[in-house]
Amino acid sequence: MPRGPKGEKRPADVIGNAVKVMRIATGEESDVAPDDGKNKAAQALGRLGGAARASSVLHSMMIRSWA
Repeated sequence: MPRGPKGEKRPADVIGNAVKVMRIATGEESDVAPDDGKNKAAQALGRLGGAARASSVLHSMMIRSWA
């Protein structure tokens, strides 16, 4: 059985997937993703660091292109 991006099991066929969506819509199954075990604070810091690095790299690339 295929797995989703968070490791959850997903139906392999179209009809099975439609049935799963219907069950989630009617409330028979929950659509809550399991806890992935990652530290939420560390994830937030990683996002901030990525944005800072992107702006730094962009700035250095602009300086090189003008030189």
